Amino acid sequence: MSASANSLLPSFARAPSRVAIQQAASYQADLSAVLFEALREFKLTVQGKVILLKPNFVGLDSDNLAMNTHPAVVGAARESFLRLGARRVIVGEGPALERDSEAIVEAMRLREYIGRLPGTFVDLNVDEVHRVSLKTRASRLKELHLPQAVLQADLVVSMPKLKTHHWAGVTLSLKNMFGIVPGCCYGWPKNILHWAGITQALIDINSTVRPDFVIVDGIVGMEGNGPIQGTPKACGVLVVGDDPVAVDATCVRLMDLVPDRISYLVYAASLLGHLKEEKIQQIGASIDSVRTSFEVIDSFRYLRSPNWRKGWNGNCTDPTTYAPKN
Repeated sequence: MSASANSLLPSFARAPSRVAIQQAASYQADLSAVLFEALREFKLTVQGKVILLKPNFVGLDSDNLAMNTHPAVVGAARESFLRLGARRVIVGEGPALERDSEAIVEAMRLREYIGRLPGTFVDLNVDEVHRVSLKTRASRLKELHLPQAVLQADLVVSMPKLKTHHWAGVTLSLKNMFGIVPGCCYGWPKNILHWAGITQALIDINSTVRPDFVIVDGIVGMEGNGPIQGTPKACGVLVVGDDPVAVDATCVRLMDLVPDRISYLVYAASLLGHLKEEKIQQIGASIDSVRTSFEVIDSFRYLRSPNWRKGWNGNCTDPTTYAPKN
């Protein structure tokens, strides 16, 4: 199983993280060149290794714009890792809503970007599973049943879409890891994880399989009632890095939202990566140069509100409980 050397460390024990913001005007751009140079910048050791790309394939979206990680980005990432010497690069996803993963990838025309699907695409919802002990106990879960393809990968790369989310506020690299948990064990839409608490389950999943690298598709994102009913939002960026918390925090700032108002990011920052700007070195474009204000549904207006902390004494388990209602 992929095991980052820094999988569980308090923030004060971590070296500063780097996050690269690469501009890409459209999905017709030379994304392979953009990602290849970005990966070289991080000096990833991939020679002879098996890489699992974990995109965010939510549902049937023939336009390939706002809902799913665009197959052009997935194809470019696969090509880049192979150029760097990876022995094998597979694409694995376990959609939470649709049971027919094959229908999703066919509708997206994924094979046009990565070639033949057998042996390259793995449906994580129905892959052989193994029982794994949790490294944290944030939720009521005591263990996870995880797909063999995830456990056998040398590096796991989370490839989310830049989106808002009607339950979690935003869905980025950490939330994307819900898709490694198989529907054959946890149901559709994986309600067992929701019953355990989204924030708590996210911590347990990501502490057990912390992404080794992140590539966020922000060329066209989704705002409003995400992750499936929102509105396309053109941003023209790919955001990459080897600290999933730092990448997600950077993406939240790009969306003109405040990362320390998102409960699962606050929890994740305690053990999984950096949240604070002073601990994140930006590479490539600056946040200010590409910042694009994302709309959120009413229940998440506190992600911008200067008064969100009013009434919070810092001791509650979920600071969003005190979000202003008006």
